[in-house]
Amino acid sequence: MNLTIGLLYLVSAVLFILGMKRLSSPETARSGNLISAAGMFIAIVSTIPLLSGVTGKSAFHHHLLNYILIIAGILIGLIIGALGAYLVKMTAIPQMVALFNGVGGGAAALVATMEFLTHAHHPGTISSSFAITMLFASFIGSISFTGSLIAFGKLQGLIERPITYPLQKIVNGIILFGIVLLGIYLAGIAHNPVIFGWFFIISLLFGVLMVLPIGGADMPVIISFLNSFTGIAVAADGFTINNVAMIIGGTLVGSSGTLLTILMCKAMNRSITNVLFGAFGKVATKTSPSASIKDQNVKPITADDVAVMLAYAQLVIIVPGYGLAVAQAQHQVRELEIELEKRGVDVKYAIHPVAGRMPGHMNVLLAEANVPYDRLYEMDQINPEFKRADVVLVIGANDVVNPAARNSPGSPIYGMPILDVEQAKQTIVLKRSMNPGFAGIENELFYKPNTRMLFGDAKDSVSKLVNEVKKIK
Repeated sequence: MNLTIGLLYLVSAVLFILGMKRLSSPETARSGNLISAAGMFIAIVSTIPLLSGVTGKSAFHHHLLNYILIIAGILIGLIIGALGAYLVKMTAIPQMVALFNGVGGGAAALVATMEFLTHAHHPGTISSSFAITMLFASFIGSISFTGSLIAFGKLQGLIERPITYPLQKIVNGIILFGIVLLGIYLAGIAHNPVIFGWFFIISLLFGVLMVLPIGGADMPVIISFLNSFTGIAVAADGFTINNVAMIIGGTLVGSSGTLLTILMCKAMNRSITNVLFGAFGKVATKTSPSASIKDQNVKPITADDVAVMLAYAQLVIIVPGYGLAVAQAQHQVRELEIELEKRGVDVKYAIHPVAGRMPGHMNVLLAEANVPYDRLYEMDQINPEFKRADVVLVIGANDVVNPAARNSPGSPIYGMPILDVEQAKQTIVLKRSMNPGFAGIENELFYKPNTRMLFGDAKDSVSKLVNEVKKIK
């Protein structure tokens, strides 16, 4: 690697770090994404001359077919990525992330696989440390690839429920132990391509079996967890082929994915081991109301009555959830916010860390409707405000506002930090029906004395609220 390419790699690394930093805030996330993309473009362009084994002008005269394939691959990837990002619905963003992450893990696994097979045909060119690195990258990347495909299937509704069978943990443990034994054989005894093929296939199978028994409600955590796997696999590939940009980029993705996984588990008051192994044999089903609420009835309300409450309120807090994304009601919510502001109402948005189907889902949704970033408040910031809120609008959120997380020790979400919407003077819940949320449990909030239910499609309901507020003089 000559000095010029080394400097370009350094520039790429700096852009990766700056982009990651700016992604931490909604106000700078767009520019952070562009900065990171620019760093990736520089890294790719810088790597191309190295593929022929020489640098400088002569590099572009070698292996012409390889260059054509590389450029074709880049163009195809750009087209697929652009179309996917442009056409995907907001509700399908988590599925797209799962697919893209899986492709990244699969690519990392293939790079390690090809490196191993290439060196295996030249005895004496693979050291034990080199073999371990390639085997590790192939194993981790394979898990990310097939695991992400299963996560996509669960989020898309193609796999309706966790798939379990007797002795599942033991079977998975035996398969993992077999993978380790094959890895030891390949790294320390013989670099056999056939054995490596079995190692690769069984690793792909393990990724499937690892994610199949995990419930759909835990898929956001699993996607983040597998994303860290992809980063680690890419970093291992970087050590294998001596590519600094891959080492740095993979390490950033791996560490950030791991940290995000930990933060999401903390937001749900669960450990990663509980997410990975706690759902074995458990299927989320609708539960019966608890003894304290089973004899109570919900209290419906009409849009015109809600509009009066909103128009004469001082503080209104809007709590968005996945139902808002499904209804594509973000623009109507923004319009309602503007109308209330005209009347001097202070409007804030409460964002739970795991609202929606992936971290930041609600932030992206509201940003699409040009909701000001300074009106979005995280859970710790907004919870003290609910006590003085005149009206709270819960639009499509369910489990993240369920008091059972505090009041019902037997509940699957017990201990999960929630938004304290029940402390508001009046809570209005917008829902299509009384169906439970993603966790499949009854929501005690619906039966509270200060809660009213506005039934109907969220987009239609919010549109009615906007029209009714406009009529109030």
